[in-house]
Amino acid sequence: MSDPYGEQRPAQAPLPARWWQRAVLEQERRGELLVAFDLAERGLGEHPGDVWLEHRAVLALARTGATEEAQRRFTEYGLEEAADEDVAALGARIAKDTALAAAAGQARPLATRAAALYREIFARTGGYYPAINAATLYMLAGEDERSQELARTVLALLQERADDSYYAAATEAEARLLLAEEAPAREALERAGRRYGNDYAAVATTRRQLRLICRAKGLDEQILALLAGPAVVHFCGHRVGTADDDTPFPAREETLVAARIAAEVERNRAGFAYGSLASGADILWAEALLAAGSELHVILPFSRDEFLSWSVEPAGPAWVERFERCMAAATSVRYATEDAFLGDDVLFRYCSELAMGLALLRARYLDAEARQLAVWDGEPARGAAGTALDVETWRRTGNAACILAPGRIPARRDAGGPSPGREESLPREPPASETRQPHRVVRAMLFGDIKGFSKLTDDQLPSFLTLVMGAFAAVLARHREQIWHRNTWGDALYVVLTDAVQAAACALDLQEALAAIDLEANRLPAHLALRLGGHLGPVFQTRDPVLEEVAFIGSHVSRTARIEPVTPPAAVYVTEPFAAALTLRGGHPFVCDYVGHMPAAKDYGRLRMHRLHRRESSAA
Repeated sequence: MSDPYGEQRPAQAPLPARWWQRAVLEQERRGELLVAFDLAERGLGEHPGDVWLEHRAVLALARTGATEEAQRRFTEYGLEEAADEDVAALGARIAKDTALAAAAGQARPLATRAAALYREIFARTGGYYPAINAATLYMLAGEDERSQELARTVLALLQERADDSYYAAATEAEARLLLAEEAPAREALERAGRRYGNDYAAVATTRRQLRLICRAKGLDEQILALLAGPAVVHFCGHRVGTADDDTPFPAREETLVAARIAAEVERNRAGFAYGSLASGADILWAEALLAAGSELHVILPFSRDEFLSWSVEPAGPAWVERFERCMAAATSVRYATEDAFLGDDVLFRYCSELAMGLALLRARYLDAEARQLAVWDGEPARGAAGTALDVETWRRTGNAACILAPGRIPARRDAGGPSPGREESLPREPPASETRQPHRVVRAMLFGDIKGFSKLTDDQLPSFLTLVMGAFAAVLARHREQIWHRNTWGDALYVVLTDAVQAAACALDLQEALAAIDLEANRLPAHLALRLGGHLGPVFQTRDPVLEEVAFIGSHVSRTARIEPVTPPAAVYVTEPFAAALTLRGGHPFVCDYVGHMPAAKDYGRLRMHRLHRRESSAA
C-alpha cells in the first residue's frame, strides 16, 4: 500500500508522526493550506494528542481565514495549556483574527485583548515574534505609544541576536513600518524577499499583517510588492481548428500562438495554474506553464474518456498525446461532475467557472495576484459556453488578464473591471418540448432539517408548524424571485435557487429566523436547531408530472442531500464548488471557511466542506 507522497507503508501499520509532520510542512510551504489541514487531521487519526499536528491543523485553518473553526479546534485540543511559544502564540493569533473580523464597535477592545495575550507570551519567552504582534495590535487599538515602544524593543532584540532568517527580516520590516521608517522598511522587505525560500504561506501571512499597518498609517501599499509570492492564473482559450477552416483559432496559427503564449508565460511567471485541457489554447497554455515550472491543476467538465472524445480527439492523435503528457505532469486533476456529457454545453461553463473560482480561492489564501491567460478572437459568445464568456466572467471579478488573439494581433493587457456582458436567460417554465427532453442548468441547492424534531410531542407540533415553519415560509417568500423550486416534509426543507449568492443569503436568513424565535416561551425545546447543506451544480430542469410544476433532478441533488446530515446544528456547510462560485462572484458579504475533507452521509464519499457565514466589517 503506497501513501500519497510515494513512500511505501505496510497495509495496517500507521505512518510515524514525523512523516505526517514532513508532509504537512511541504504542503504549507506550497500554500496548499487545505491539503495541509487534511494531512494534519489524518495524522492525528493515527497519533491522537500529537501537539505538533494539532497546532498545525489549527494554524492551517487560521491561515485560510477560518477563525471560528480554528478557535473551536484550539479549545477542543486543549492547546490553551501548552507552554510552547508557537502553540501559545496561536491562541493569541486567533484572538487577533477575531479582532480584525469584528464589527466597528468591538474591534479596538478585542485588539487590545489580543495585544495583551501576545505581550504576556513575550514577557515569558522574550521572543520577537509575540512582541511584534503585540506592537501591531496596540497600533490597531489606537495605543501608538505602547506600539512604538515595543517596535523599538523588537529592533533592539533583532540587532542583539544577529538573526539572518526570513522571519527576522519580515519582523524588522514590520517594526520599521510601525515607526513610519519607510526606507529601512523597504530594505528589510527586500532582504525578506530573498530569504523566504518558497514558503508561500509565510509570505501571505506577512503581507496581510503589513497591509494592516500601511492602511492604518496611510502608507503606500506598493511597498508590499517587494515581498510577493508567485501569481495564480486561470487559463483558457479557443480550441484549434483545421488548417483551412474559418474557426476562431485555425491550425495554421498554432506555431505563432504557441510562441506568444510561451513569451507571455516567461515574462510573467505564475506559481499555480487552473484550467481545462481541450486541444488548442488550453494545452498550449498548460505546456508553457509546465515548462516554466508552474503547478498545473486540471479541471475537466466530465469523465476523461468523454472529454477526450469531444474536446481533444477531433484535432488528431498528436493532440491526444499532448493531453496525456499534461495530465501526467499535473499536480491535481478534478472533475467538475462525474455525469455523462449528453450534449449539455452548460457543463463546460460550469467547469470553467469552477476553475476560475478555485484559482481565486488559492490566490486569496496566498495573498497573491490572480490573473487570467486567454486566447480569444474578441468575438462575442456563440452559445452557452466558450472563451468569450470566460473572459467576460473574469473581467467582472476586477482581476487582471492577458488576452492573446489568434494571428498577429498584439496581446491585450486587461487590468480587470466590469464589462457589459450578455447574460444568459432561461425560462421560468420550460417549454413543452423541454419538458419531454430534460436539460441541465446550474443551480444552487439547499437541504435542511431540524435537529430534535423527531422528539416533539403531538401537542408541540402545532406551535412548531406555526412558529418555526412559518418563519421559514416568510424567509422563502422574501427570496421568491430567486427560488425555482421548494419542497418540505415534516421538518425538512429543499430549496433550489438561481445561484450561490442568493442561496447563501437565503440559508443564513433561515438560520437567523430560527435564532430569533423564543422557543421556550412557546413551549418548544430550546435545543431545536437547523442544519443546512448547500451545493452548486448542473441538474436536470424538468417538469414533475405528478405535482405539475418545475422540478430538478440529478446526481448533484443527491450530493446536496448528503451534506446536511453531517452539518453541525445551527450551521450552514457548503461544498467547494459553492465556495468557489461565491469567490468568483464577489461583491457580497458572504465568507466560506474551510472545515475539512469530510465524509458525506450514506457512504457518498468525502467532500471538501466549508462553513458559510457573513463577513463582519472591521474598524481596523
